[in-house]
Amino acid sequence: MNAVTSPGLTLAALLLAAVTTVAIGAYGIRVARTTSDFLVASRGVGARLNAAAISGEYLSAASFLGVAGLIAKYGADALWYPLGFTAGYLGLLLFVAAPLRRSGAYTVPDFAEFRLGSARLRRLAALLVVLVCALYLIPQFQGAGLTLRILLGVPDWVGAVAVGVIVIANVAAGGMRSITFVQAFQYWLKLTALALPAMVLLGHFLGADKELGAPAPPTVTQRTTVDITTDVTVRLAGDVPQQMSIIGRLDGRELDGPVVLTPGDHELASGTTLILEAGAAVPVVAGAPADNRSWLLPGGGFGGPHPMYQVYSLIVALFLGAMGLPHVLVRFYTNPDGRTARGTALAVIGLVGAFYLFPVLLGVMSRLYVPQLLITGTSDAAVLLLPGTVLSGLGGKLLAALAAAGAIAAFLSTSSGLLVSIAGVLSTDVLRGRIRDFRAAALVAGAVPLGLSFAVATLDVSRTVGLAFSVAASTLCPLLVLGIWWRGLTATGAAAGMITGGLIAGGAVAVSVLGTVSDTVAHGWPAAILSYPAAVSVPLAFGAMILVSKLSRLQHTREIARIFVRMHASERLGMGADREGGLRSS
Repeated sequence: MNAVTSPGLTLAALLLAAVTTVAIGAYGIRVARTTSDFLVASRGVGARLNAAAISGEYLSAASFLGVAGLIAKYGADALWYPLGFTAGYLGLLLFVAAPLRRSGAYTVPDFAEFRLGSARLRRLAALLVVLVCALYLIPQFQGAGLTLRILLGVPDWVGAVAVGVIVIANVAAGGMRSITFVQAFQYWLKLTALALPAMVLLGHFLGADKELGAPAPPTVTQRTTVDITTDVTVRLAGDVPQQMSIIGRLDGRELDGPVVLTPGDHELASGTTLILEAGAAVPVVAGAPADNRSWLLPGGGFGGPHPMYQVYSLIVALFLGAMGLPHVLVRFYTNPDGRTARGTALAVIGLVGAFYLFPVLLGVMSRLYVPQLLITGTSDAAVLLLPGTVLSGLGGKLLAALAAAGAIAAFLSTSSGLLVSIAGVLSTDVLRGRIRDFRAAALVAGAVPLGLSFAVATLDVSRTVGLAFSVAASTLCPLLVLGIWWRGLTATGAAAGMITGGLIAGGAVAVSVLGTVSDTVAHGWPAAILSYPAAVSVPLAFGAMILVSKLSRLQHTREIARIFVRMHASERLGMGADREGGLRSS
């Protein structure tokens, strides 16, 4: 797309990021000797190191690539993504971090059994952990494939397989101890890879004559070729027809040459090529703001019906979903005590909040400088293409290579945390709990989502991750919040709530990810709920837990009192000890 890049520099940056990841992971492998090292790094990770590791793990492809792309496409409403991702940690800090660490559990299913004394509930929680983590893993692999295809021109499967192999090897060899050092390093790499291009491009923007909120469609500044890789409906704003060259299918007609595109909606088939001359208006994917003034105004949603419902449902998913993400929660088990866990959560808010300043800036720059991405809908590529498009010469190439290294770090760090969570649950709840079982589980847990990433529909990375947040907010979040703060919760009630939320949110996710939603199947409210289920599924999950708990038999009063003292009393009182239901040593 006319981006100025250097394949040699880009490949060198990608290899350097990968080799450094493997080298740091190898150091972690040397100090990973016990079963507790594999699951929770022997609960010896300090607040600063753990905060950096959590931030590296949490800032996934959705944060590094997706946030900027969604802001470029949808404008003001997409700001809820970085705000929600950050604010979710405030809920973790206030309601979950310290009590969860004091429970002494190894995993979320282990906490479910500790709190409610039910092996069946533990198995249900284990199933949901696997589901949420697998759903989160798939877009990481897809994003890696997209990144290497754009930067190096290789097939999608090459990037996905490369990231998958590195992640599986690191996790299987050293577990949590190994990836803690890797993820801490990758946070600072990702921050640098976004901050430096963002500040340079901001200086370029301030020195240029660019109007941000003009009531006109975005335009290209040079002759631009756009390849359409999937069928897409686009809209040309305004009332002035636009001349361009099209090779392929437009509105069902085969074209090969100049054409005048009239304002309104048009269908472009996969394999079509558009050639826009300098100064030409850019049609945008249908549902996104078609002119820059409406792009700056909130209330337009994310395409499709009922935009305000979409926004509020997204807020619910992001604010509550962080409290139910297994790969985030397991990190608090690695702290030595509840006080350190609370300090970790507070530090993460600062680190994550600082990071998200830069995707917002890059999203605005992308709208101005790489608007051609709005035609294809593949706005996730904005961060990768922006530096080389705006800045010519070696400087632009170096910044583009740095952004590529940061993108790979995002895929590697988040995938590592997700894989540890799945492997830990499978090894302790399905297998016999030995180190060899953890390693076997890591191989399977990495290979299956990798295979699925080639089969399911590719959505915007942040959209897919938002769906994972919806499932977490509808299942594990109610379990943790009510389990920690409400004595009246019962195992039957918890199961009823998780099943209710899981069926609604999980069903919506399946429909979206499998690519089966269409206007003929679902439109209006059904389409809105299927795409953004949290505003429906989360209240129903909480309601089902409370209602069924009130109708079912409560645990013994003394047992509940003992559990609550352990979760909420200071460790200095000596009221609790770590549960030893994790891996065995061989």
